[in-house]
Amino acid sequence: MTRTVTLATCGIAALSLALATMTASTQDMMRDVDLTSPAMVSAEMTRPEVEAVLARASAAQPADFTGKRLSGLDLSGLDLSNAVLRAARLNKTILRDARLDRAILDQAWLLDADLTGASLKGANLFASQMARARLDGANLSGARIAADLTGASLVGASIADAHLGADMRNQSMGLMRAVLRSANLERLNARNADLSRVDLEFAVLRGADLSGASLKNAQLGGADLTDAIVTDADFDGADLVSAKLIAPNGLDRAKNFDKAKNRERLIRE
Repeated sequence: MTRTVTLATCGIAALSLALATMTASTQDMMRDVDLTSPAMVSAEMTRPEVEAVLARASAAQPADFTGKRLSGLDLSGLDLSNAVLRAARLNKTILRDARLDRAILDQAWLLDADLTGASLKGANLFASQMARARLDGANLSGARIAADLTGASLVGASIADAHLGADMRNQSMGLMRAVLRSANLERLNARNADLSRVDLEFAVLRGADLSGASLKNAQLGGADLTDAIVTDADFDGADLVSAKLIAPNGLDRAKNFDKAKNRERLIRE
């Protein structure tokens, strides 16, 4: 019988080892974690204490919140640029309009977090758990995102030039790539983004700008791309089963659309 463990009784090293040996599957990532434990829903610092750490930080020594419990705090508007938040717990934390440019959020927990209007330019989000997070209007341009964003909202957000695709040169940990299954990506700016092998099943991409994006081998089953801009987007190997591709802009200039899978099962009207 599998024994449930809480993050209160496992150190950061143990957590990192566990995450490093898991696949990108949400079920595997959360199977032995008690999401209702105090370690996942409480905070060990107050906002003033977080601000004090930020005030002491410098370019040489950025603020370090590795493994800290910060769930439920209101950290809206704070400048957390370059901060190290590796394996931190930020579940339901409010980070509206916060700056997290170049922040390290690898293995962080941001379930149901509110990052509306936040800036995460060049941030690292590797193996981060962000199911149902709100990132409407957020700027993640140039970020490295191999996070689980199942059911998240990124309406009007930007992932321009961001890297969400799987790195096939280093897959010892399984297929690590972004998961945006059932996410709301309406009017998303994904220009020149790497979305190769990304899970976009049932995602809403209405009016999204996918110009120059790589959708190689992406999973787009059931996705809604109505009015999406697909000029120079690469569909090589993308699975389009039951996807809605109604009134797309630039489809005649898309790359390798003839190599997409299940084109005959597209919904075009």
